[in-house]
Amino acid sequence: MKLITSGDNARLKQLAKLIQSRRARQAAQQAVLEGVHLPQAFADAAYRIEALYLPQHKLADAEVTALLNRLPETPVYVVADAALGKISSLTQADDIMALIALPPPPRLPESGDCVVLERVQDPGNVGTILRSAAAAGVAQVLLSADCADVWSPKVLRAGMGAHAQLQIFSDVDLPAWCGQYRPPLYATALSADSRSLYALDLRPEAAWLLGNEGSGVSAAMQAAADVRVQIPMAANTESLNVAMAATVCLFEQQRQRMA
Repeated sequence: MKLITSGDNARLKQLAKLIQSRRARQAAQQAVLEGVHLPQAFADAAYRIEALYLPQHKLADAEVTALLNRLPETPVYVVADAALGKISSLTQADDIMALIALPPPPRLPESGDCVVLERVQDPGNVGTILRSAAAAGVAQVLLSADCADVWSPKVLRAGMGAHAQLQIFSDVDLPAWCGQYRPPLYATALSADSRSLYALDLRPEAAWLLGNEGSGVSAAMQAAADVRVQIPMAANTESLNVAMAATVCLFEQQRQRMA
């Protein structure tokens, strides 16, 4: 273990850049996991953890000790509590950080179940949708370039380790991708020709397209979809939050398949 006492340390400055900047994450192809549970989830999925940064007061923590025992080859840096607190995005900046290498982008899927996000900009919504996709057994998630960065600290925390269970495709040209994807594409939309979610046969493979929190799926992507879908709701109620709508659709799909 190596000791870092200054917030001006070059390694800590790089961590700060990765926490704060999408561009820095893309350039380095790295991201930062905050807290002990995310590194555990990523280690379970055989992600490469490149370094661990521990606050001094966490050295005797049982969960931290267990994590260190799992990763005997990973470099460990012990950081003075005040120095780590200067760069963390956590409200309570007193937990560990792990530096991970991002996986190389896989080939865009031409089949298989997918969740497709267009201009979903709230990090909490993106992370929640990732959790729902993983829980419903949908392993492929595509995001347009104007979504919240899927590897940002806020999305990682909201995802609660779901990233490690998924194939994630960022900055996707969605109209171009639609031309190569073979199964049906369902777009959530409150339009006159939308079909009820509960009237569809959702047992075959499909992709679910969900749009921006305020304006929904764009007109161009609605036109590219095979079916426009709405969730039946009580009269005089507004549309669901996009993360909740995604969860309802994905678990109705799972329910039909289990039945």
